[in-house]
Amino acid sequence: MNAIWRTIRGYVLWQYERGTLHYDIMVTLILIFIFLSPRVINFNDKPISRNPHPTEVVVMAQPDGHLFFQVSANAVTPGDDTSVRDQLLHIIEPISGAVSIVSYEAVSDRKGKIQSYKVLAQRE
Repeated sequence: MNAIWRTIRGYVLWQYERGTLHYDIMVTLILIFIFLSPRVINFNDKPISRNPHPTEVVVMAQPDGHLFFQVSANAVTPGDDTSVRDQLLHIIEPISGAVSIVSYEAVSDRKGKIQSYKVLAQRE
């Protein structure tokens, strides 16, 4: 029984020389802990899930200080002028900060389906 306690004490105090059987056992136990403990123990260390906006927005700065945005039409539901402006502002503000929309224009394909919106905005 005394030999078992000496062996355990040697493991705890790391007294075995490199290349010995007990040293290899200690290293193996450490590696097993490192690789298997995340599967068994919940460390609650998952990254914060961020939901990126599902739109593609192209931003270009104009020489006069205005910002030009091109927003995909998939991000905006058709409606009256006020609702479209509000939706465009909701998409643009997280990117550029507080802005006001000066003007916007719907870009359509040959069949008349809206593909994107060109938005001219000014910082507030």
